[in-house]
Amino acid sequence: MNDSPMPSAGSRVIFGVVSVALAMMVGSASVVAQYHFAASIRDAVTGEPLVGANVSVEGTYRGGVADSAGTVRIEGVPSGNHVLVFSYIGYQTRRDTVAFPLPNDAIVTVHLWPEEEELEEVLITATRSSRTIEDSPTRVEAISGEELEEKANMRPGDIRMQLSESTGILVQQTSATSATATIRIQGLDGRYTQVLRDGFPLYGGFAGGLSLLQVAPLDLRQIEVIKGSASTLYGGGAIAGLVNLVSREPSENDEIALMANGTTARGMDLNGFSSRRQGKLGYTLFVAGQTQEAYDVDDDHFSDIPDIERLSVHPRLFLYPNRHTTMSLGLNLTQEKRLGGDMDFVEGGVDSNHSFFERNKSRRASSQFNVERRRRGKPFLVLKNSVGYFSRSIAGPDVRFKGDQLSTFSEISVTMGDEGFQWITGLNAWTERFDEDNPEGIARDHTGTVLGGFVQHTWGLSDRFSTESGLRLDYVADDGALALPRVSLLYRSGNHWTVRLGGGLGYKAPTIFTEESERVSFVNVQPVDSKSANVERSAGGNLDVNFRTLLGNRASISVNQLFYYTRIRRALLPDPDSLASGIYLYRNQSGHIDSRGFETNARFGYGRWKLFAGYTYTAARREAAGQSAFLPLVPRHRLGLVLIYEAGHAYRAGFEAYYTGSQRRSDGTSTTDFWIFGFMAERKWGRWTAFANLENFTDTRQSRYETMVTGTHRAPQFREIYAPVEGFVMNGGVKVHF
Repeated sequence: MNDSPMPSAGSRVIFGVVSVALAMMVGSASVVAQYHFAASIRDAVTGEPLVGANVSVEGTYRGGVADSAGTVRIEGVPSGNHVLVFSYIGYQTRRDTVAFPLPNDAIVTVHLWPEEEELEEVLITATRSSRTIEDSPTRVEAISGEELEEKANMRPGDIRMQLSESTGILVQQTSATSATATIRIQGLDGRYTQVLRDGFPLYGGFAGGLSLLQVAPLDLRQIEVIKGSASTLYGGGAIAGLVNLVSREPSENDEIALMANGTTARGMDLNGFSSRRQGKLGYTLFVAGQTQEAYDVDDDHFSDIPDIERLSVHPRLFLYPNRHTTMSLGLNLTQEKRLGGDMDFVEGGVDSNHSFFERNKSRRASSQFNVERRRRGKPFLVLKNSVGYFSRSIAGPDVRFKGDQLSTFSEISVTMGDEGFQWITGLNAWTERFDEDNPEGIARDHTGTVLGGFVQHTWGLSDRFSTESGLRLDYVADDGALALPRVSLLYRSGNHWTVRLGGGLGYKAPTIFTEESERVSFVNVQPVDSKSANVERSAGGNLDVNFRTLLGNRASISVNQLFYYTRIRRALLPDPDSLASGIYLYRNQSGHIDSRGFETNARFGYGRWKLFAGYTYTAARREAAGQSAFLPLVPRHRLGLVLIYEAGHAYRAGFEAYYTGSQRRSDGTSTTDFWIFGFMAERKWGRWTAFANLENFTDTRQSRYETMVTGTHRAPQFREIYAPVEGFVMNGGVKVHF
């Protein structure tokens, strides 16, 4: 007998849409084939056959792979003009329009040009200089293209998957009932990572607690990550690193993308993206809806995933008054409700013994205004302005926290020089105001103002050596002027070796919006005394070495080795004496926090196979009063392995394995280590794509190692979260592109 609750009305509607989409996909798969295509695929330089090269007919499921002679044959191509896509690892992708049928059954010879590493030709914006990754002295990682798309299939509702499965980044869940989460880079608290949207700081302060959970990947072109001190670029808060979410923009080709997804954990997503550019006007529009029923996987009658309803809308309008100027105005609108706690309460069966809950309601509205004046294809003058509003309430039996945050950001920057010798200078102003709706308690209202000026210099001394240096001077209310220098060096040795060395200073203004505060839902969190609390200061550096090469005609390898070190002085932490009585009073502590370690990333390609391996070693400690202790919930060892098989553009499958080593809890005890395994598959039929993902199919979860909740149903006590709580979840759905 199945006693699970019936799906809600919203769930039934979304499942109906998914069923109709699947029926349409199946109905569109029958195409009458009439002709064939034969080609010899060869290296454009040496003339040698490219064994294993892929050829596909764009817009159909037809494709083939070159044999040992470099020859490929595709059957069943419809008559008319078709775009043929020729691709091979280590070579530039080629697209040709061919009219079918071909005369006299001709065999076409196609030459592909070698390319050292196609993935490196990614234009980044986080460093303001609009350079490719391989030309930037500052080390930047970009999650884009197929990688971004694959992770979007696994979790379409938010970007936790894109970040948590990247080497050196940990997504830490901070609440057992509401499932809030934060980013940790190099083992440091989430407040030390700055999250931007197209260069705008929209997710700081109170707005940061739910930021990861309210950004869907279908709206993004790429995610850029800078690890280590980056406060010089955009101001305080980037002690551990910086994450820049880059939105998609309209192109000459109109685009419509729709996605429907459902999970075995009773979650559903509907996402849609549309863009168009015509003449001097363009637009993008993203709409996303998510529903999630409360889910209790370990049968302890407390939700492991809360009940969620969320709607997001992100429209952007683009104006192109002339070929040198681009103007854009965008809005980010999100409304969300989430309810977790005792399953009887969540499902409506309230009684005196089942009364525990945590309810979150939030609204987010922000604007992005941007003007770029270009010279020789590069931004020359940039004007920016954003206004962000975030409102959130947290309610429970003994919890009531509600407040509104209003923030603004304005900037003007000018770029002078060219690629070899470039200056970027600018001024910006940032304001933030938090007002708590708490008339009967202690007011934790907060205002902040930062005025800043910066200069950045990029110098290509030679083909092998270049530098990028910068200096920011910020005036922070209550703390005065802060100088933040940084420098990065790039050295190339031939075509295979690259070395980067960089470092800089950083700071973080005092705030109560930390992981500790989120974990206790701001209960007993005292306001920060602006007169006695000082900014946290940091210094850090990193060294990375990159090697890449082609192994014959079918294989490639690239390896990146990163070493890093960060030290934070005057860390703002709960005072130990007040914490003993359950009061969270944040004060600057003596001593320092050290985070040191290394990351190893390797990528191997052979024909249709790709293997990615990433290992992270992190030693994050706090030194105070002659005592040394590891930071809690920071694994020293993490390993990730991803194996992907691609058959042209029609099939893709991948296997993942992730290991997380033992961690220290806040009380000093150790946790167990664990493995997580996953499998994903994707199949394309022309414009349609079907995908399925088996996430954590070995059902690894913390409740298998210990009980997650102690105490009573009326006054539960939740353990610190160090492992997955939802266990095995399977999801699948369809996408369609027009």
